[in-house]
Amino acid sequence: MELTISVIYGSVRSDRQGIKVARFLEQKLIERGIKVHFIDPLEYTLPLLDKMYKEYEPGKAPQPMEKLSNILSESDGFLVVTGEYNHSVPPALSNLLDHFQTEYYFKPSAIASYSVGSFGGVRAAVHLRIILGELGMPAISSILPFPEIGNIFAENSNVTDERILRSTSRFLDELKWYAEAFQNQRLKGVPY
Repeated sequence: MELTISVIYGSVRSDRQGIKVARFLEQKLIERGIKVHFIDPLEYTLPLLDKMYKEYEPGKAPQPMEKLSNILSESDGFLVVTGEYNHSVPPALSNLLDHFQTEYYFKPSAIASYSVGSFGGVRAAVHLRIILGELGMPAISSILPFPEIGNIFAENSNVTDERILRSTSRFLDELKWYAEAFQNQRLKGVPY
C-alpha cells in the first residue's frame, strides 16, 4: 500500500531558514516513493485557536481548516519540522497542531529540528514529543537535528554534510517502518 506522509513545517518568520530542512526532507520522502503533503502555516491562515475543527458543525469550519482536516486524515504519518524558540516550539506550529485531534490518532510522527546554534533545536524537539503524543501521534525514537542551519545547505539547497545525509536516511527508514506498521494495524481496527 502507498504511504502518505504530511510534512508539517512550523515557522512563519520572514527570513525562514528551516524551510530548507522541510523541503529537503520532503524530497527525500518522495525519492522513497512516499506521497507527501507539505503543510506550511503561511499557506493556511488559521486564527489563534478559539475552536478546534471538531467543534464546528459539519461544513461550517473555515475553508483552510476543512482542507487541512482532509489532508491530515489522509496521512499515514507526520514529519514535523520545528525551529527552537525560547527552548520550545514556534507558536505558529503549536497553533496549527492544536486545531486538530482525531485526524492524528493512531499514526506515527517524527521530529526534525533546527537552530542557528550547535544544539540543532533538540530542546524544542523534546518538548514537541510530549505535544505529539498527547495529540495521538506518538513520535518515533529518533530525532533528526540540523545544527548551525546556515552552514548545512549549499547554494542549490543540497545538504553537503555526509553525517546528516546518513542520519536522514536512517531517520526516514524508521519513520517509514512505523508508518507501515501503524497502517497495517489501523486496517485491523483501532481501540476506540
